Amino acid sequence: MTTTVPLLKIVVAGDGNVGKTSLIRQYCEGLFEQSRVATIGVDFQTKTVQIKGHTIKLSIWDMAGQIHFQSVRTGLYRGSRTAALVHDVTNPESLDHLQGWYEEIIAVVPQQRFLVVGNKIDLLADYDPSAAHKFAASIQAPYLTTSASSGAGVAKMFLGMAYLALKR
Repeated sequence: MTTTVPLLKIVVAGDGNVGKTSLIRQYCEGLFEQSRVATIGVDFQTKTVQIKGHTIKLSIWDMAGQIHFQSVRTGLYRGSRTAALVHDVTNPESLDHLQGWYEEIIAVVPQQRFLVVGNKIDLLADYDPSAAHKFAASIQAPYLTTSASSGAGVAKMFLGMAYLALKR
């Protein structure tokens, strides 16, 4: 008798060049590439994980961050169980834009659960996360930091998303 492994769709969103694709590749493949070509529209990968004694398969959707892909993205949020809103800690403007990403997603998936992620933490020795924590608290989401290049916090990010997806 074969058991079916549940497939949970999760979304990684944020401005272009915040490191969304690098986070996903680091998690799924253990790879980091210094230079990447921008994602066009959407890309996705899958990864099977163990959470609380359950085997689940994550379908990880990588949303293009450029504004001209907004009309393509909105329909792709349907069916997602959780979303990571990613900003680049070296680019404060990318944190300011997370409110717009949140509104874009919540308009399609009103009950969405979120995780707010500050990426590229390895590039700032004196990072002050207070503004990011404030935003995360305003949408009732956990906040954590990652480094796609070193892998720091990456597994915690995706396992946290898997946990949130299971709770929904």
